Amino acid sequence: MPANLVNFIQVLRSHDVRVSPAETLDAMHVATTLGYRDRVRLRDGLGMALAKTPAEETVFNRCFDSYFNRGLADFSLDPEDNPGEEQAEAGEQEPGDAAEADPSTSDAAALEAAALNNPELAAVMNSDLMQALLNNDRNVLTMAMTQAGEGAGLQQIQMFTQKGQYTRKMLDAMGEQQLRGAIIELERAADPALASLQRYRDLLREQVRDFVDREYLLHAEGRNQQFMEDVLSKTRLSNIEHSYLHRVHELVRKMARKLAARHARKRRQYRRGHLDMPRTMRRGIANDGVMFNTYWRQVKREKPQLLAICDVSGSVAAYAKFLLLFLYSLQDVLPKVRSFAFSGQLGEVSDLFDEHPVEKAIEIVNWKYGGATDYGKSLEDFARLALDDINNNTTVLILGDARNNNGDPRIDIMRSVYQRAKQVIWLNPESRRAWGTGDSEMFRYLSACHFSAECNNLKQLERVVDQLLKSTR
Repeated sequence: MPANLVNFIQVLRSHDVRVSPAETLDAMHVATTLGYRDRVRLRDGLGMALAKTPAEETVFNRCFDSYFNRGLADFSLDPEDNPGEEQAEAGEQEPGDAAEADPSTSDAAALEAAALNNPELAAVMNSDLMQALLNNDRNVLTMAMTQAGEGAGLQQIQMFTQKGQYTRKMLDAMGEQQLRGAIIELERAADPALASLQRYRDLLREQVRDFVDREYLLHAEGRNQQFMEDVLSKTRLSNIEHSYLHRVHELVRKMARKLAARHARKRRQYRRGHLDMPRTMRRGIANDGVMFNTYWRQVKREKPQLLAICDVSGSVAAYAKFLLLFLYSLQDVLPKVRSFAFSGQLGEVSDLFDEHPVEKAIEIVNWKYGGATDYGKSLEDFARLALDDINNNTTVLILGDARNNNGDPRIDIMRSVYQRAKQVIWLNPESRRAWGTGDSEMFRYLSACHFSAECNNLKQLERVVDQLLKSTR
């Protein structure tokens, strides 16, 4: 059972439920204390140990039901092919009449009769697998399928194309090959018991296929989602098809939540400061020197601010959209963010993000400021709006391809920004090989930047924002 619980925790992790090694040990203590007999009590206990948010609790309950509440496989004959089964089970017929009406009984009798003259079939009839099939021993057959699945490594299934491979491995492990050999011999001898044996073989294959299907849905769903997220995070944002955009939006929010959780903890630890011992001792005089309360010395620092300048012209708009979505999904941990958009002219768009949802605000920004690019004119507008607000606590983040249509790049304004700001970061969606080619002014702007990077997919964007959060703590 501990191995079973570890496998269940792996299923949870594949569905993005974070479970640490310490929480795994807690879950084992819970399972040992509560036992596995009462599944409702076990689910509640494990849920308290493993699920930390309402969203994780929902995923946990769904995975628990799929993993632990599996029914036994049904190896009974199809009722449509066996109309007398229900009556036989209800005892409404005499044993002799039931044997005549029940095809499974007649199949067994036919196979036993054929086995008298066929040693290979006799060996099959005496095998554990065939005896379980003849008696419809659901516990034994379900246990055999589970062990065969574990032996075949079914928990590692990732692609639907692997289902046939795992089905074959499981059938071989259960002894279906012996059954198949007997069928070939009966077919050569034109024995009338052939159809009966084929019936049991087909029933076994059907149940194993259903078992593999259930395991695939349980184990591969989370892995497939992780695989898709990995592919989308490394795909150039301008190449992502429209049908995948909702997945990308959700992936951006997921990355933002991860970064927010990582950096929020560090900020809380940093905020505490050093113990102010003189003040603590002075306040303890009123209590005869007993220091009931402690006071901490904190250095007041001006709050950092982030100025995000985004090129929303046609060639860069897709990247600016996701940068803004990323930044405004991190409002809880990022310093004060002011955002600016430009193509031919520049304007501050921070109010739009206060008045509208992020997606709606981005649409308005693209509609209002899209067009041909003029970096020189846009930098003049930026200097008029925000240059005086830049100080040594300001980070300026620029996203653009630096293609200025052969206009004046106004390097002097960029150098003024560089001298005033704590850091200037330039993200360019173009490959480094394209920097400085044609009308690109990237190499000239690099002289006024502290850091520059190629950024055209979510993985690169996450890395840059992570570094940005570290530098603004």
